[in-house]
Amino acid sequence: MFDHGEVPALALSPVVDPAVDSRSARIEALETVHELQARIDALQRTRLDTRLMPTHEAIADLLPGGGLREGAVYALSPSSALVMALLVGPSQAGSWCAVIGMPEFGVEAAEGMGIDLDRLVLVPHPGDAWLTVAAAIADAVGVVVVRPGRAASDAAVAKLAGRLRERGATLLVLGPWPQAEAMISVTESRWAGLGEGHGLLSEREVTLTVTTKQGGRPRSGRLLLPDAELGIRRLDRGAAADRARDRWQGVETATVRRVG
Repeated sequence: MFDHGEVPALALSPVVDPAVDSRSARIEALETVHELQARIDALQRTRLDTRLMPTHEAIADLLPGGGLREGAVYALSPSSALVMALLVGPSQAGSWCAVIGMPEFGVEAAEGMGIDLDRLVLVPHPGDAWLTVAAAIADAVGVVVVRPGRAASDAAVAKLAGRLRERGATLLVLGPWPQAEAMISVTESRWAGLGEGHGLLSEREVTLTVTTKQGGRPRSGRLLLPDAELGIRRLDRGAAADRARDRWQGVETATVRRVG
């Protein structure tokens, strides 16, 4: 959200006299409105996109801007491994993280992936107060993960969104969420390590797909999540992945230039 003193002045075209009933005047007025809306949108996007939390290098290029945006909400597939993968970057960068409503969240696995347990808050059973707990923790924690319980009202969701923007906290929600910045989904999953009825599960290959609220083609990548050492490793990184990333960045840059 902008402080009033920080928003650049926007130059507006002269107001068209309503009595002037001509096609050119109406077109000019409509173009003025569209120009103003586009410039405001560009200013907001430029300002907010610079406030990014780092994430693991194996998944950074799949996310808009290359990281998690402060003050935003992301909807996730219900996967503990995915949650851990998204927390690794902020945790290693020094941010506090919280996980609410996930009693199955394994601290040993989280530590093995690189999450700092000294800056991790766990609230396994918030009950129906999950939204209140998430809002309170967002005052002091950089990244909040929550599995919603009872459905929240539109007013409560809007209030939480305002709190996140004010505090610069990022919310990761397991399941759908209105106005989420992106949906991050595990669309394919295959475990390895088992032989003919024996052995141990050693690693899991997944396809991670990110769909943004701006639309466009979703971005996908293949990862080991986790690999044999409880790490995160990208499998499709190479020339093709680099070209896809360059195309995505080019589209974002062209969009900003077009509306700026």
